[in-house]
Amino acid sequence: MTFRTLLPLAALAAACARAPAPAPARAASQAPADYFPLAVGNEWVYRDESPALPAERQGATRTVRILERTPDGYFRDSERGELRADRDCLHDRARRLLCAPFEPGRGWSSVVSVSSTERYEIAAVGETVATPAGKFDGCVRVRAHNRASPSTDHVLEITYAPGVGPVRIETAVVADGKVRPQVRAVLERYRVGGR
Repeated sequence: MTFRTLLPLAALAAACARAPAPAPARAASQAPADYFPLAVGNEWVYRDESPALPAERQGATRTVRILERTPDGYFRDSERGELRADRDCLHDRARRLLCAPFEPGRGWSSVVSVSSTERYEIAAVGETVATPAGKFDGCVRVRAHNRASPSTDHVLEITYAPGVGPVRIETAVVADGKVRPQVRAVLERYRVGGR
């Protein structure tokens, strides 16, 4: 909450009449590494809340742990993923996953094969996300689209919390204008930097 919102309504109206247009929303930090701390030993445990799961599998967990750093600077995890954060982008071997500056609507693309291009955009900055691991402020949400056919899109949203990493991961299929949620994983607990 800003100081202006605490002023009486009349003072607020007068202040707004003289105030310059607000700056576009930006994340407090602009370094991708600040939103996904990569170090050997860091660990994230996700709870599967996917809507299509049978009741007996709801709440199952998956642990992702960084196991080693490769000679070319990628961090390899227990799920066989490999990530590296440069000054401008967080990426795996095929995609740029999170790129600065973090401004809503900013986009980029990654060619993942001769027939597949993923389009990314910063969907939101400054979000607050509540998960079983806690409440996280200042999050950046990234949305990725991959066209599967003329009428079908695969959509992935990852919400990154500063100093923590991904706190929510969701996928959906958009076919003929209808959204069908597929995967929803939320952070249950984590260990970053020995904590």
